[in-house]
Amino acid sequence: MRAVDRIEKAAGMRPFPENRIDPACLAFDFDGVFADTMRLFLEIAHREFRVDGIRYEDITAYDLQSCIDMDARVMDAVLLQILEGSHTIPLRPMEQAPRVLSRILDRQSPVLFVTARSNPEPVHRWMQEVLGSHSNRIEVVATGTFDKKAEVLMERRIAYFVEDRLETCFDLDAAGVAPILYRQPWNRAPHPFVEVGSWEELQTLIDL
Repeated sequence: MRAVDRIEKAAGMRPFPENRIDPACLAFDFDGVFADTMRLFLEIAHREFRVDGIRYEDITAYDLQSCIDMDARVMDAVLLQILEGSHTIPLRPMEQAPRVLSRILDRQSPVLFVTARSNPEPVHRWMQEVLGSHSNRIEVVATGTFDKKAEVLMERRIAYFVEDRLETCFDLDAAGVAPILYRQPWNRAPHPFVEVGSWEELQTLIDL
């Protein structure tokens, strides 16, 4: 029995296909999956607004106001910096994400990222910094809302999508796109989906 099969059986998850995922059928979310955006959020809040005492593990819901004690004006100011790409503190990729994505790009180009952000330009600029010339083979679609992700993925004939927002995973599943949940403190509610906790773990599911 494959390791992924044992994990799924123990956790009550839906069975994963016997064959590894064709990279042409796979797409990715950006924030919280490829980019370590929540750590940047906390770092900006700490260094620029003197907000202390909030840990990464305290972010237990995607709706930040429901789970952390931070002034709403400060929260909005930090989020605006992130969305505009105007922050001076660097945004970092998830560990091993650039290396694994480069392997995927050796098999499949372009690779699609679908984000609920409304402006893709900060994402494009950051991808150029992180990936160099490989960024020319990345396509970023900014939907402006979580609800439109499924529509974009179905139009592109994407069968699998790596996502950190659990509510979106349920929406994708209902639309016929198989979600792969990227494990984060804010998505620990019960669910039936395959999940991964790192890009090293993710790459074991992909035909590379």
